[in-house]
This record gives sequence, structure tokens and C-alpha cells, in this order.
Amino acid sequence: MVDRSILELGRVRQGGTRREALDAARTLGQHAEDWGYKRLWVAEHHNMPTVTTAATALVIQHIAAGTRHIRVGAGGIMLPNHSPYVIAEQFGTLETLFPGRIDLGLGRAPGTDQLTLRALRRDPGNAENFPQDVLELQAFLAPAQPGQRIEAVPGSGTNIPLWILGSSLFGAQLAAELGLPFGFASHFAPGSLDQALTLYRRHFTPSEQQDRPYAVVGVNIIAAETDAEARYLATSQQMSFANLVRGARKLTQPPIDDIDSYWSPQEKAHASQMLGCSIIGSRDTVRHGIDALLDRTRADELMIVSDMYDPAKRLRSFEIIAEVMA
Repeated sequence: MVDRSILELGRVRQGGTRREALDAARTLGQHAEDWGYKRLWVAEHHNMPTVTTAATALVIQHIAAGTRHIRVGAGGIMLPNHSPYVIAEQFGTLETLFPGRIDLGLGRAPGTDQLTLRALRRDPGNAENFPQDVLELQAFLAPAQPGQRIEAVPGSGTNIPLWILGSSLFGAQLAAELGLPFGFASHFAPGSLDQALTLYRRHFTPSEQQDRPYAVVGVNIIAAETDAEARYLATSQQMSFANLVRGARKLTQPPIDDIDSYWSPQEKAHASQMLGCSIIGSRDTVRHGIDALLDRTRADELMIVSDMYDPAKRLRSFEIIAEVMA
């Protein structure tokens, strides 16, 4: 048994609205806790018309307020975009409102393009300070010390669990050094997955938060009643990645019968590489795919992305996945 969780981007569909996308994320959380998912995380991205989770703490609040017990958190906050003190205040507020339910995953990438980074008023060089910023944030979330002149209110004493997230060996090494759980973004950058997990486990140093390595693996899973239906539904995500390769800014598109009519061979190769950690199919196909992934990675938890156009089909996909993993 491994834990199952969900990564949510609040995607806007063609013909849909941003409010509908945010409400769909909340509805997913309500179903997910009934289906036994452990946590639902939202990711910080900026200047992407199809993604509504830029104000990450606010989206977490929206989902947490509509659910009962599922853990809700950031997967992740792109810490170089923010002051650690402000993040301690924001997530301290969330933990105060929803005690014992808030996670804080941290990433080093900007989650956007360089032009938008300037609009965020952040220096691209801030990424170099990521390890120090993690420690600063951790200190602000710890109990206030006598004589401490700057306190995160609320925030201090909440000891919100921190996670290091990444798609490279850097994040694995930092998570190991700090003794924190590690999440690998193999749902869009699977190339270094095996090497990163090996490095993390080999060099892990126990900490006050975590006494052993804990690895979360991101995976795209599109589940449906048949393999053919799942492949059809998956074309929406494949088109999204093709658009990403093209630099095209489009909302999530309805599925199509022939994905090869949409992308060029070069786009297919690039997008397929990014989507290399994907499982698409019926219940049996998904079960075999999950078993193979767990045999390969020995993951403690799967962070599942199931992007598709139809909200009802998406809910059914997560329901099938839950039944398979149970």
C-alpha cells in the first residue's frame, strides 16, 4: 500500500471560465477525500491562461474550506518568487484556519517566464539563495525564541511540514541534507527520476521533521472504462504539451481522434519525452502501470495528475485510480 494524492492546476477549459476551474478543483477535493486520497496540492504558475493557481495560498484556502479532512497544500510554492517571511505568514494563517491539514512544498524554479519574473519584482538570482530561504522559512514556522524580534503571526509554532520539490538532482541533494521529504516532478520532467531517488535515499540525514527518506513521485494517469477511451481522453493533455513546445497559449482543448494530426514528429518527440511517466488505459492497464512504477521507484506516495477536458470524465478517472490503488 502506498499513499495516493493529487496535483491540481485548476485548468481552464475551452468554453469554460476561470471560476469554473477553481470550483472544479474544490469539487475534486470533496470527492478525493471520500475516495481515500491523502492530499491535494496546487502548484504555483504565473502568466499561463489555462492555469488558475497563481495565488496558491488563496486556492488552498478555497479547497480546504470546502473539504473536511484531506490534506491541502502547495506543490509547490516557488520560493525564489517570495519572501520566506510572507510565506510563513500566509501558510501560518492557513494552518491556523485548518489545523493539521496544510502542507508546504517548495520549489526553486520561477514557475514562469523571465518577463513575468520581472513583473513579480523578483531577481532571477534569488534561486541561488533557495537553501538559505528554506532554512529561514523553517525558522519562522518554528516556535518563537526569547528575544526574537521578528515573528510570523500567525505562523510561528505551527511547524508546518516542509517538502522539497524538484526535477533535478539539486532538489534531491538538498532534501537529503535537510532531512525533508522529497517530491520529484516526473509528471513533466522524468529524465532524472531514478538518479534523483537514489541520491536522495543514499544521502538522507534524519531531521526533527523526518527520521527516514520519504519519496513522492509525480505521474500522469488517465483512467477510463477502456484503453481506447483513455487514449482518446489523453489527447487533451498531449495537445497541451504540444502547445507548450510551440509556445502557444491555449486553454485545455477537447480530445481528438488522431493526435498525430495535431503535432509534428518533432513536437511529438519532445512532448512524449516530457510525458514519459504516464499511464493511460483501463482499470487493468492502470493497475499494471502503477505496479511497474512502484517496482521501479519504491515510491512512498504517488502524486497523480489526471488532466483532461471533461470534468465528469476527470472525476471518473480519479475514482478508477483510487479503486485500483485500494
